[in-house]
Amino acid sequence: MYLGQDGTGVPMRKEALHGRPGKQADGSAKTREMKLCTVWTAQTRDKEGRPTRDAGSVTYTAAIESAETKPTAKTLAPFAQRVEREARRSGFATAPRQVAIGDGAVWLWSIIAECFPKAIQILDKYHAKEHVYEVAKAVFGATSDLGQEWTRQRCAEMDEGKIDALIAAVGAHAGRSEVARTCAGYFANNRKRMDYPTFERMGLCVGSGVVEAGCKTAIGARMKRAGMHWSEPGANAIAALRCNRLSGRYEDLWAWRAQNSRQAA
Repeated sequence: MYLGQDGTGVPMRKEALHGRPGKQADGSAKTREMKLCTVWTAQTRDKEGRPTRDAGSVTYTAAIESAETKPTAKTLAPFAQRVEREARRSGFATAPRQVAIGDGAVWLWSIIAECFPKAIQILDKYHAKEHVYEVAKAVFGATSDLGQEWTRQRCAEMDEGKIDALIAAVGAHAGRSEVARTCAGYFANNRKRMDYPTFERMGLCVGSGVVEAGCKTAIGARMKRAGMHWSEPGANAIAALRCNRLSGRYEDLWAWRAQNSRQAA
C-alpha cells in the first residue's frame, strides 16, 4: 500500500491570518496550508506495465494542523496523529509492504519516520525532475539549447540511479546560482529516496500524482473558488466532509455522529 502527504494553500479570512508571515509583497499571508494524507493501492498495470492506482482504493484525510512533533512532546503532532489514524483505518498500518511517496518537505518524512519506520520512502520522481528544469532555467536561461541538453543529461542520470553524478553536476553551478546550490542540497538530503531503478524493478510507483490530484479534487475544487475565504474551523469542517465523501465513508460519518449524539444525550 501507498501513503502520500502534501499541502495546498487555502484562502483564509483576515482573522485566521493574524501574525502569520506569508509571500505577499508586505510579508503578509493570504492562505494557510491544508495538509492532506492519501492512502491507496496500485496492483493495476498500464499498457507499459507500470503500476497505477486501483480504482476505488483511494482514501483521504485533511486539515489545517501542525505536523511538527516537538522533541520533548509526549504525543505526536495533530497532523501526525491524523495520518496514523488514516493508516489504521485504511489498512496501511498492517500492510506487508508500506511505501511512502512525497516531495522533499521535512515534516512529511518526519511523520513517516515516527509512525512507519519500515516504510520504503520514495521522493516523487517528477517533482525531482522539476528541480532539474528550474536549475537549467536559472543557469542557462529558459530557452537555451545548452540548458535543454544539460537537463536531458541530468534526467538520464536520475533515471539510471546515478545520483552522485547528478548531485555533482548540479553542485558545479552552486557558486553562481542559489537555485543550483539549494537543489544540490535537496538531492543530497534525499539521495536514498531516489534509487528509482531499484524501486521500478520492485514494481513500485515513483510518482505522487495520486496525492497531487487529491489536493485538487478533495481541497481545491471545493475550497478555492472565487471569493472564498475560510475560518480555520470552517475549513477543517468542509475538508472533513469532502474527504469522507470521496473516501466512500460519508454515510459512516453521519452514523458515527448520530451515535455520539445519542450517547451524549
